[in-house]
Amino acid sequence: MKLRTAGYFFRQAALSLWRNIWMSLAAAASVAISMFLLGAFLLLVFNVNHIAANLQSNVEIAAFLQVDVPRQVSLHIQDQVRALPGVTEVTLVPKEEGLKQLSQQFGSEQDLLAATGGVNPLPDYLRVRVADPQTIQSVAGAIKAIPGVEKVNYGQEVVERLFAVVRWLRWLGVGIIVMLGLGALSLIVLTIRLAVYSRRREINIMKYVGATDWFIRWPFFLEGLWLGLLGSGVAAVAVYLGYRVVLNMVGPAAVFVPLIRDQGLLLRSTLGLVAGGSLVGALGSLFSIRRFLKV
Repeated sequence: MKLRTAGYFFRQAALSLWRNIWMSLAAAASVAISMFLLGAFLLLVFNVNHIAANLQSNVEIAAFLQVDVPRQVSLHIQDQVRALPGVTEVTLVPKEEGLKQLSQQFGSEQDLLAATGGVNPLPDYLRVRVADPQTIQSVAGAIKAIPGVEKVNYGQEVVERLFAVVRWLRWLGVGIIVMLGLGALSLIVLTIRLAVYSRRREINIMKYVGATDWFIRWPFFLEGLWLGLLGSGVAAVAVYLGYRVVLNMVGPAAVFVPLIRDQGLLLRSTLGLVAGGSLVGALGSLFSIRRFLKV
């Protein structure tokens, strides 16, 4: 592309924006609002996934062994569980340690032993962590099948409900993101279409004298690109600063609400927002002018 031709395209795009200044500002503002909502919801989805991942990583399996299993057998079962695919950590909790933990909640060891006739009724048990929380059900089933294991517990109802909520939120997030993106695209298409319609005779004349489709497209392409860039740029700055404010407001409570504090991720998200808004603007302009090129 020649420098003079490129200058012509930029001048025409700027002139078109100026001729429809109020519509252009309205479109940029609408894109900014749409992209701000999109960016805010993206960060919300990221944080929900982050919190869910933290909760899931803390899920562990408790495998209770039979009461009469000797300690040597308990150690052997521990080795068998450690060898299972997906298992990352196995801790054997002897019955004596279990009694101490119980006494911290319900009274002294002597009182508990007196209530059970001087015999420790608790079994040894294993605390098991897995690499992928989604595999916890299959790992629990494999542990249950090992001889000497009496019962396996991992809070099945709570874990399955947690996984279901996470899946639902992810699909909801995808749906809302698509809807907001289409909304921003529609606004750009409407704005560019009005500009194209006001110049339809000029476009027809250019076509008849031999102008190529892309020669006609470029000014409108740049116009849509600028609208998307302006709107998404404002949205990106607002999302970045707004999220910083939220992090400062959360402050010490972040121990209980583990929000994402990765500045690299936040920067990539805002830059992605700008790139996405620019792409939406460019695509919107191409969709708008396509019908008017058929003469």
